[in-house]
Amino acid sequence: MYFHFAHNNFNVMDLDKSIRFYEEALDLREVRRNTAPDGSFIIVFMGDQATGHQLELTWLRDWDKDHYDLGDDEFHLAFETDDMEKAHARHKEMGCICFENPAMGIYFISDPDDYWIEIIPARK
Repeated sequence: MYFHFAHNNFNVMDLDKSIRFYEEALDLREVRRNTAPDGSFIIVFMGDQATGHQLELTWLRDWDKDHYDLGDDEFHLAFETDDMEKAHARHKEMGCICFENPAMGIYFISDPDDYWIEIIPARK
C-alpha cells in the first residue's frame, strides 16, 4: 500500500483570473476541466508539466460571500524554483509578492483570492 499526493484545492471567485495568474506566475497549465451539467461549479486542474501533483481551482456559482476563509494565511502551497533571482523579478513585476524572509531565502506571493504561495530555492 502507498499514498502519494494527487492535488490540492483552492476555491476561487474568478476562475479565468485565477487561471491567468497561475499561468503567468508559476507556468502552470490547465490539465483538465470538469463542469457541472447544471453550471453550479467548474473545476480546473492545473499542472506543472514536471510532476503529477496538480492544483485544483474550484469555482462555485452559488457562493454567496465575497471571499473565502484562508486560515490566517497559514495554509499555503510551496513551489521550488531553480532561479530565485529570476522568479523574484517576475513576481515583483507582477506585484504579487506579499511577504519576504531574506534570512530564510524564501518569499511568498498571493494569488487573486489572497491565497499565499511560498517560493523556495530548489534543493541541491
